[in-house]
Amino acid sequence: MHDASRQRHLPATRSGLRMTCAVAVTLVVSACASYAPLPLGRGEGAAGVAQLVAPTADMPPSLATHRFDPADGLDVTETAMLAVANSPALKLKRDELGVARAQAFAAGLLPDPQLSVGEDFPQHSGGGLTTAFNLGISEDIGALLTRSSRRAAARSQAGQVNLDLLWAEWQTVAQARLLFDQVLNLRAQQARLASEQAALEQVTPYVQAALAAGNLTYDSASAGLNAAADVRKQQADNAVALHQADSDLHMLLGLAPTAPLELVGAPYRVAPTAAQLQQALAELPRRRPDLLALQAGYQSQEAKLRGAVRAQFPALNIGFNSARDTSAIYTHGFSVGLTLPLFDRNRGNIAIERATRQQLKDDYASRVLSTRSDMQRLAADLATLDRQREALTVHARQLADARRAAEQAWRQGLLDWPTWLAIRSRSLAADLDLLAVQQQQATQSIALEALLGNTDVDIATHPVSTQAPTP
Repeated sequence: MHDASRQRHLPATRSGLRMTCAVAVTLVVSACASYAPLPLGRGEGAAGVAQLVAPTADMPPSLATHRFDPADGLDVTETAMLAVANSPALKLKRDELGVARAQAFAAGLLPDPQLSVGEDFPQHSGGGLTTAFNLGISEDIGALLTRSSRRAAARSQAGQVNLDLLWAEWQTVAQARLLFDQVLNLRAQQARLASEQAALEQVTPYVQAALAAGNLTYDSASAGLNAAADVRKQQADNAVALHQADSDLHMLLGLAPTAPLELVGAPYRVAPTAAQLQQALAELPRRRPDLLALQAGYQSQEAKLRGAVRAQFPALNIGFNSARDTSAIYTHGFSVGLTLPLFDRNRGNIAIERATRQQLKDDYASRVLSTRSDMQRLAADLATLDRQREALTVHARQLADARRAAEQAWRQGLLDWPTWLAIRSRSLAADLDLLAVQQQQATQSIALEALLGNTDVDIATHPVSTQAPTP
């Protein structure tokens, strides 16, 4: 009777075992992600500004309200908008944010249970022996205990990457404004040097004729010949600097190197008052995206340290199983796996996480102190440069008047050409010095605004998501 009952139960058991395996395989296959290739691009850049887009909805508030119309050339705000939307470096930062969000999503997933299935076959048939099997399922309880810490750390890490992206966008706006100003300033210098070279070309034939006639020695003529050569060298040096600035701006906007780029309008200028500076200093840790990113990174490290402390407790693995031996005796039970905390106790990881937390704490304090010092220095520099610019403006205007008077006197034969060249040279130097100070003032001004923590950046427009990423 027992053998008959065992034989009747055997097919049903095997069928159930096969069904269990089939269901497990089906669930595994159905949950798999699909693969699709993603070919590499050619990295050529846009052939023109018309091919670029600047969605105002994704812009900081001060940029979003600006009318974007590149048909009549790019002003400084349109240049900044295109940089935020198309900068290759920012695209990489956004990709990093996508990775961080995927990691935050992964950290919140529950660990999969482990299913084990096995069969044992008797070596000799007969004697009432049958095929044995075992079926079990287990779960890592230790991973469940540290899940909240891992999830908190990943979310804070994603928040840090998000804030780093905001800071990068902020810096990109400042860089676009700076390059816009540099290109316009270098173009102005090039135009001034070109006009000076055209004026000096009037002297070169006169000097050469005087040399040929023996009315001038080479020592006396060197002033006229060297003046033209010096201006040509300045033009070449300035052209190289202009090529670099123009190339940097093309790269920042995602444009091909040969794409035409027309810049119009005035450069960007900002002059914060002493009261605005003090208010920004007081609110600095609550407004600057890079400082907020460091704060998020510190919170992430706090969660990692908590997770490391929790992981010092014994790792626990619990499972349930069902089995049948070769005598057709069925058993049901459970298994418990416990790591004995005798030697490791996760002390090494705890020490690492504590040291890392201290490093991040000191890094944040250093960054805040450095920022406060830089802001005070830039404010002082701007005041000095403003006074210097005012003095140079007056000086350059006086020399320009002297140059025009000397030009007229020279043409009338009332002034010798070496004196006229000396006056022109001093006037040119004053004009170039004024343009250089204006460029330096713009650079310091834009840098100070970036340090101030302008409210243009809206953190709410870049929330941290932990939803499943798109496959």
